[in-house]
Amino acid sequence: MQTIAQAVMAKPPIHSKAYLPREHGATAMLLTPIFGVAVLARTWHWGELAVAMAAFAALSAKDPAVLLVRQKFIWKRRSPESSAATRWLLGWGVLLIASVLVLFRTWPLTSFMAIGAGIAAFAGLAVAVNLKNRQRSTIFQIASAAALTSTSVATCIAATGRVTPWCWWFWALSAMQASAGILVVHARLDARIALRKSVPVSRQFRVAAQAAIGVLLLSSAAATLLRHGWIAAALALAALGYLYDLMRQRNAVCLQMPLKTVGLQALVLSSLFAALVIADLW
Repeated sequence: MQTIAQAVMAKPPIHSKAYLPREHGATAMLLTPIFGVAVLARTWHWGELAVAMAAFAALSAKDPAVLLVRQKFIWKRRSPESSAATRWLLGWGVLLIASVLVLFRTWPLTSFMAIGAGIAAFAGLAVAVNLKNRQRSTIFQIASAAALTSTSVATCIAATGRVTPWCWWFWALSAMQASAGILVVHARLDARIALRKSVPVSRQFRVAAQAAIGVLLLSSAAATLLRHGWIAAALALAALGYLYDLMRQRNAVCLQMPLKTVGLQALVLSSLFAALVIADLW
Protein backbone atom coordinates (compact mmCIF):
# COMPACT_ATOMS: atom_id res chain seq x y z
CA MET A 1 0.00 0.00 0.00
CA GLN A 2 1.27 3.46 -0.89
CA THR A 3 2.38 5.40 2.16
CA ILE A 4 1.22 8.92 2.91
CA ALA A 5 4.68 10.28 2.18
CA GLN A 6 4.72 8.55 -1.19
CA ALA A 7 1.25 9.91 -1.98
CA VAL A 8 2.37 13.42 -1.15
CA MET A 9 5.48 13.05 -3.29
CA ALA A 10 3.39 11.71 -6.19
CA LYS A 11 0.97 14.60 -6.05
CA PRO A 12 1.59 17.03 -8.93
CA PRO A 13 2.99 20.40 -7.84
CA ILE A 14 0.68 23.41 -7.75
CA HIS A 15 1.85 26.08 -10.13
CA SER A 16 1.10 29.72 -9.47
CA LYS A 17 -1.35 31.17 -11.93
CA ALA A 18 -0.16 34.02 -14.09
CA TYR A 19 -2.74 36.79 -14.05
CA LEU A 20 -2.46 38.15 -17.56
CA PRO A 21 -5.38 39.24 -19.78
CA ARG A 22 -7.16 36.11 -21.00
CA GLU A 23 -9.55 37.77 -23.43
CA HIS A 24 -7.50 38.54 -26.51
CA GLY A 25 -10.44 40.38 -28.03
CA ALA A 26 -10.69 42.69 -25.03
CA THR A 27 -6.95 43.34 -25.15
CA ALA A 28 -7.24 44.27 -28.83
CA MET A 29 -10.17 46.60 -28.10
CA LEU A 30 -8.04 48.26 -25.45
CA LEU A 31 -4.82 48.68 -27.43
CA THR A 32 -6.00 49.22 -31.03
CA PRO A 33 -7.51 52.67 -30.27
CA ILE A 34 -4.24 53.70 -28.62
CA PHE A 35 -2.25 52.96 -31.77
CA GLY A 36 -4.96 54.47 -33.98
CA VAL A 37 -5.03 57.78 -32.15
CA ALA A 38 -1.23 57.84 -31.92
CA VAL A 39 -1.17 57.72 -35.72
CA LEU A 40 -3.91 60.32 -36.18
CA ALA A 41 -2.34 62.71 -33.67
CA ARG A 42 0.73 62.97 -35.95
CA THR A 43 2.88 63.63 -32.92
CA TRP A 44 4.46 61.70 -30.11
CA HIS A 45 4.48 62.31 -26.38
CA TRP A 46 5.82 59.89 -23.82
CA GLY A 47 2.52 60.22 -21.93
CA GLU A 48 1.00 57.98 -24.63
CA LEU A 49 3.18 55.13 -23.37
CA ALA A 50 1.90 55.78 -19.86
CA VAL A 51 -1.68 55.48 -21.15
CA ALA A 52 -0.91 52.10 -22.73
CA MET A 53 0.77 50.86 -19.56
CA ALA A 54 -2.06 52.07 -17.33
CA ALA A 55 -4.70 50.51 -19.57
CA PHE A 56 -2.94 47.15 -19.73
CA ALA A 57 -2.31 47.11 -15.98
CA ALA A 58 -5.95 47.94 -15.22
CA LEU A 59 -7.21 45.17 -17.50
CA SER A 60 -4.75 42.66 -16.06
CA ALA A 61 -5.66 43.54 -12.46
CA LYS A 62 -9.34 42.73 -12.98
CA ASP A 63 -9.17 38.95 -12.55
CA PRO A 64 -7.09 38.85 -9.34
CA ALA A 65 -9.20 41.66 -7.88
CA VAL A 66 -12.45 39.81 -8.61
CA LEU A 67 -11.05 36.59 -7.10
CA LEU A 68 -10.03 38.32 -3.88
CA VAL A 69 -13.34 40.18 -3.56
CA ARG A 70 -15.28 36.95 -4.10
CA GLN A 71 -13.10 35.25 -1.51
CA LYS A 72 -13.87 38.00 0.99
CA PHE A 73 -17.61 38.47 0.49
CA ILE A 74 -18.96 35.30 -1.15
CA TRP A 75 -16.80 32.22 -0.52
CA LYS A 76 -15.91 33.27 3.05
CA ARG A 77 -12.81 31.07 2.85
CA ARG A 78 -9.30 31.28 1.53
CA SER A 79 -8.80 30.23 -2.07
CA PRO A 80 -5.69 28.22 -3.08
CA GLU A 81 -5.06 30.92 -5.69
CA SER A 82 -5.30 33.85 -3.28
CA SER A 83 -1.56 34.17 -2.64
CA ALA A 84 -0.75 34.36 -6.35
CA ALA A 85 -3.70 36.70 -6.93
CA THR A 86 -2.47 39.03 -4.18
CA ARG A 87 1.05 39.17 -5.60
CA TRP A 88 -0.16 39.83 -9.14
CA LEU A 89 -2.67 42.44 -7.97
CA LEU A 90 0.05 44.28 -6.08
CA GLY A 91 2.36 44.14 -9.09
CA TRP A 92 -0.24 45.45 -11.52
CA GLY A 93 -1.30 48.02 -8.93
CA VAL A 94 2.22 49.41 -8.66
CA LEU A 95 2.49 49.70 -12.45
CA LEU A 96 -0.94 51.33 -12.64
CA ILE A 97 -0.14 53.87 -9.91
CA ALA A 98 3.20 54.75 -11.51
CA SER A 99 1.51 55.32 -14.87
CA VAL A 100 -1.26 57.39 -13.30
CA LEU A 101 1.30 59.59 -11.55
CA VAL A 102 2.95 60.28 -14.91
CA LEU A 103 -0.41 61.26 -16.40
CA PHE A 104 -1.22 63.43 -13.38
CA ARG A 105 1.92 65.48 -14.02
CA THR A 106 1.30 65.87 -17.75
CA TRP A 107 -2.49 66.07 -18.20
CA PRO A 108 -4.78 69.06 -17.59
CA LEU A 109 -6.33 68.61 -14.14
CA THR A 110 -9.94 68.66 -15.41
CA SER A 111 -9.20 65.95 -17.96
CA PHE A 112 -7.39 63.85 -15.36
CA MET A 113 -10.29 64.10 -12.92
CA ALA A 114 -12.92 63.33 -15.56
CA ILE A 115 -11.11 60.29 -16.95
CA GLY A 116 -10.23 59.07 -13.46
CA ALA A 117 -13.83 59.31 -12.28
CA GLY A 118 -15.03 57.41 -15.34
CA ILE A 119 -12.49 54.63 -14.88
CA ALA A 120 -13.23 54.32 -11.16
CA ALA A 121 -16.97 54.15 -11.80
CA PHE A 122 -16.63 51.44 -14.44
CA ALA A 123 -14.16 49.45 -12.34
CA GLY A 124 -16.63 49.44 -9.46
CA LEU A 125 -19.42 48.41 -11.82
CA ALA A 126 -17.33 45.59 -13.28
CA VAL A 127 -16.50 44.15 -9.86
CA ALA A 128 -20.14 44.40 -8.73
CA VAL A 129 -21.39 42.73 -11.92
CA ASN A 130 -18.88 39.90 -11.55
CA LEU A 131 -19.82 39.37 -7.91
CA LYS A 132 -23.49 39.02 -8.88
CA ASN A 133 -22.62 36.88 -11.92
CA ARG A 134 -24.33 39.35 -14.25
CA GLN A 135 -21.44 39.51 -16.71
CA ARG A 136 -23.75 38.27 -19.45
CA SER A 137 -25.89 41.38 -19.32
CA THR A 138 -26.12 42.82 -22.84
CA ILE A 139 -26.01 46.37 -21.52
CA PHE A 140 -22.89 45.60 -19.50
CA GLN A 141 -21.18 44.11 -22.56
CA ILE A 142 -21.91 47.24 -24.59
CA ALA A 143 -20.70 49.42 -21.72
CA SER A 144 -17.52 47.32 -21.62
CA ALA A 145 -16.91 47.99 -25.31
CA ALA A 146 -17.27 51.74 -24.74
CA ALA A 147 -14.98 51.61 -21.70
CA LEU A 148 -12.27 49.56 -23.41
CA THR A 149 -12.17 51.77 -26.51
CA SER A 150 -12.11 54.95 -24.40
CA THR A 151 -8.34 54.54 -24.39
CA SER A 152 -8.58 56.54 -27.63
CA VAL A 153 -9.70 59.57 -25.60
CA ALA A 154 -6.93 59.13 -23.03
CA THR A 155 -4.30 58.80 -25.76
CA CYS A 156 -5.55 61.93 -27.51
CA ILE A 157 -5.24 63.92 -24.28
CA ALA A 158 -1.74 62.57 -23.76
CA ALA A 159 -0.71 63.48 -27.30
CA THR A 160 -2.44 66.82 -27.81
CA GLY A 161 -3.54 68.01 -24.38
CA ARG A 162 -7.24 67.90 -25.33
CA VAL A 163 -9.90 65.73 -26.97
CA THR A 164 -10.04 66.69 -30.63
CA PRO A 165 -13.26 66.39 -32.72
CA TRP A 166 -11.82 63.54 -34.79
CA CYS A 167 -11.04 61.65 -31.59
CA TRP A 168 -14.72 61.67 -30.56
CA TRP A 169 -15.59 60.16 -33.93
CA PHE A 170 -12.82 57.57 -33.67
CA TRP A 171 -14.02 56.53 -30.20
CA ALA A 172 -17.68 56.32 -31.25
CA LEU A 173 -16.90 54.24 -34.32
CA SER A 174 -14.51 51.97 -32.41
CA ALA A 175 -17.11 51.43 -29.66
CA MET A 176 -19.79 50.55 -32.23
CA GLN A 177 -17.57 48.00 -33.91
CA ALA A 178 -16.38 46.54 -30.60
CA SER A 179 -19.94 46.23 -29.27
CA ALA A 180 -21.01 44.21 -32.30
CA GLY A 181 -17.93 42.02 -32.00
CA ILE A 182 -18.55 41.26 -28.32
CA LEU A 183 -22.20 40.35 -28.95
CA VAL A 184 -21.29 38.06 -31.87
CA VAL A 185 -18.69 36.25 -29.74
CA HIS A 186 -21.23 35.71 -26.95
CA ALA A 187 -23.73 34.38 -29.49
CA ARG A 188 -21.07 31.88 -30.60
CA LEU A 189 -20.41 30.81 -27.02
CA ASP A 190 -24.13 30.24 -26.47
CA ALA A 191 -24.32 28.17 -29.65
CA ARG A 192 -21.32 26.05 -28.60
CA ILE A 193 -22.86 25.40 -25.18
CA ALA A 194 -26.20 24.45 -26.72
CA LEU A 195 -24.49 22.08 -29.16
CA ARG A 196 -22.51 20.40 -26.39
CA LYS A 197 -25.53 19.99 -24.10
CA SER A 198 -28.06 19.29 -26.88
CA VAL A 199 -30.38 22.04 -25.69
CA PRO A 200 -32.07 24.93 -27.54
CA VAL A 201 -29.78 27.87 -28.27
CA SER A 202 -30.31 31.03 -26.21
CA ARG A 203 -31.17 33.86 -28.58
CA GLN A 204 -30.30 36.72 -26.19
CA PHE A 205 -26.96 37.61 -27.73
CA ARG A 206 -27.85 36.52 -31.26
CA VAL A 207 -30.74 39.01 -31.40
CA ALA A 208 -28.59 41.72 -29.81
CA ALA A 209 -25.80 41.01 -32.33
CA GLN A 210 -28.24 41.25 -35.23
CA ALA A 211 -29.41 44.63 -33.93
CA ALA A 212 -25.80 45.83 -33.62
CA ILE A 213 -25.06 44.72 -37.18
CA GLY A 214 -28.14 46.66 -38.34
CA VAL A 215 -26.78 49.77 -36.62
CA LEU A 216 -23.44 49.31 -38.41
CA LEU A 217 -25.17 49.03 -41.79
CA LEU A 218 -27.35 52.10 -41.18
CA SER A 219 -24.29 54.04 -40.05
CA SER A 220 -22.47 52.94 -43.19
CA ALA A 221 -25.31 54.30 -45.32
CA ALA A 222 -25.23 57.59 -43.39
CA ALA A 223 -21.46 57.87 -43.85
CA THR A 224 -21.91 57.31 -47.57
CA LEU A 225 -24.42 60.14 -47.78
CA LEU A 226 -22.00 62.38 -45.87
CA ARG A 227 -19.23 61.43 -48.32
CA HIS A 228 -17.02 59.64 -45.81
CA GLY A 229 -16.24 56.73 -48.07
CA TRP A 230 -13.54 55.04 -46.00
CA ILE A 231 -15.69 55.13 -42.86
CA ALA A 232 -18.65 53.76 -44.84
CA ALA A 233 -16.43 50.94 -46.09
CA ALA A 234 -15.16 50.21 -42.58
CA LEU A 235 -18.66 49.98 -41.14
CA ALA A 236 -19.89 47.81 -44.02
CA LEU A 237 -16.86 45.52 -43.71
CA ALA A 238 -17.44 45.03 -39.99
CA ALA A 239 -21.17 44.43 -40.47
CA LEU A 240 -20.66 41.86 -43.23
CA GLY A 241 -17.88 40.13 -41.30
CA TYR A 242 -20.03 39.74 -38.20
CA LEU A 243 -23.06 38.72 -40.25
CA TYR A 244 -20.98 35.98 -41.87
CA ASP A 245 -19.89 34.82 -38.43
CA LEU A 246 -23.51 34.58 -37.26
CA MET A 247 -24.32 32.50 -40.34
CA ARG A 248 -21.39 30.15 -39.60
CA GLN A 249 -22.73 29.64 -36.08
CA ARG A 250 -25.60 27.60 -37.53
CA ASN A 251 -23.06 25.04 -38.76
CA ALA A 252 -21.99 22.46 -36.17
CA VAL A 253 -18.59 22.00 -37.83
CA CYS A 254 -17.85 25.73 -37.79
CA LEU A 255 -18.81 25.89 -34.13
CA GLN A 256 -15.95 23.50 -33.35
CA MET A 257 -13.42 26.06 -34.60
CA PRO A 258 -10.94 26.85 -31.79
CA LEU A 259 -11.75 30.07 -29.99
CA LYS A 260 -8.16 31.22 -30.52
CA THR A 261 -8.74 31.05 -34.28
CA VAL A 262 -12.00 32.95 -33.89
CA GLY A 263 -10.17 35.58 -31.85
CA LEU A 264 -7.46 35.98 -34.45
CA GLN A 265 -10.05 36.43 -37.19
CA ALA A 266 -11.82 39.06 -35.10
CA LEU A 267 -8.47 40.80 -34.51
CA VAL A 268 -7.81 40.98 -38.26
CA LEU A 269 -11.29 42.39 -38.87
CA SER A 270 -10.96 45.04 -36.15
CA SER A 271 -7.49 46.01 -37.43
CA LEU A 272 -8.82 46.49 -40.96
CA PHE A 273 -11.70 48.50 -39.54
CA ALA A 274 -9.34 50.79 -37.63
CA ALA A 275 -7.09 51.23 -40.68
CA LEU A 276 -10.03 52.33 -42.87
CA VAL A 277 -11.28 54.77 -40.23
CA ILE A 278 -7.79 56.22 -39.87
CA ALA A 279 -7.60 56.63 -43.66
CA ASP A 280 -10.81 58.68 -43.59
CA LEU A 281 -9.93 60.83 -40.57
CA TRP A 282 -6.37 61.46 -41.74
